[in-house]
Amino acid sequence: MKIYTKKGDSGETSLFGGQRVSKSAERIEAYGTVDELNSYVGLAASYDLSDAGKYYLRRIQELLFILGADLATPPSSETRINRIDEENTAFLEDAIDEMQEGLEPLKNFILPGGSQPGATLHIARTVCRRAERAAVACQQTDNISEECIRFLNRLSDFFFVMARFENKDAGIREETWEPEKQ
Repeated sequence: MKIYTKKGDSGETSLFGGQRVSKSAERIEAYGTVDELNSYVGLAASYDLSDAGKYYLRRIQELLFILGADLATPPSSETRINRIDEENTAFLEDAIDEMQEGLEPLKNFILPGGSQPGATLHIARTVCRRAERAAVACQQTDNISEECIRFLNRLSDFFFVMARFENKDAGIREETWEPEKQ
């Protein structure tokens, strides 16, 4: 099977269910950003991670495929797919709580960075926030699940906590940001 179809050469693409839309549509921006996010998660997963980190990122990549399909499939479509649900968001909350148990409470902003996985997870956090903004923009004109928005919101929190968790596991001290006194 060839990878190229030539069907997108005119600037349109198909949603699940067959509907053709512009590649600049907000729905395409939303799930395209989720695809980009999944690639950063794959990069983070390629580094030396804690056992918990390996497990979490594998599960997150699977959930990002579900999220992408959810965003690419209008609710009115007769196409049957798995969709992001409350259990998926609860998984993130449980993972955040578990990782946070061994972390010092934050008293200052921290500079994004640290170990390679930690720094990459901070990038994933910012891409996730962009995906969330794109999904919210899409929701204003299109029917997008509220759970997709909740999931993306929680996922960015997950990446922040996991970056801190992996930096601590690697023995990397967090650098705090303190504004200059004037």
